[in-house]
Amino acid sequence: MTTPRTEPAPALPRLLGAAVTGAVLATGAQAYLSWVGRRSDRICRTTDGLCFTGWNLTAVPLLFAVSLTVLLVVYKRLGIGPRLVVVPPTLLLAPILLSAAHAAAGWWAVSLTGGAWSYSVALAAWHRYRFWALAVSAGLLLAAMVVLYG
Repeated sequence: MTTPRTEPAPALPRLLGAAVTGAVLATGAQAYLSWVGRRSDRICRTTDGLCFTGWNLTAVPLLFAVSLTVLLVVYKRLGIGPRLVVVPPTLLLAPILLSAAHAAAGWWAVSLTGGAWSYSVALAAWHRYRFWALAVSAGLLLAAMVVLYG
């Protein structure tokens, strides 16, 4: 006898945990990049040419490493999987959405967009919600493209 494939019932608490994690990571990344920008502006104020600081060169790799580690640990604790399918789109496409949100409305929009993006991508882990998750994710990406290039 074969048993039907069942999925974990309580998806909402896990998805809310993913949304909070995304919002916290987006807010932290935006604050860190803002701090790096102010620091490099202060250091490079006296130079006329190109000026790169160590903070400028390591900001993006550091943010990706921290975000990857946090997402893997939190998603494992929340039981959101497969993490190999959920985490890369969350990290690789988030800068597009977050830069559009920052350009449109500032830091609070970055937090909301980070939470909505993490929620929608994590929602795709459940087969029952996959269509809606992909539709919301595509809508968010389309809105970001319109804001950035429209």
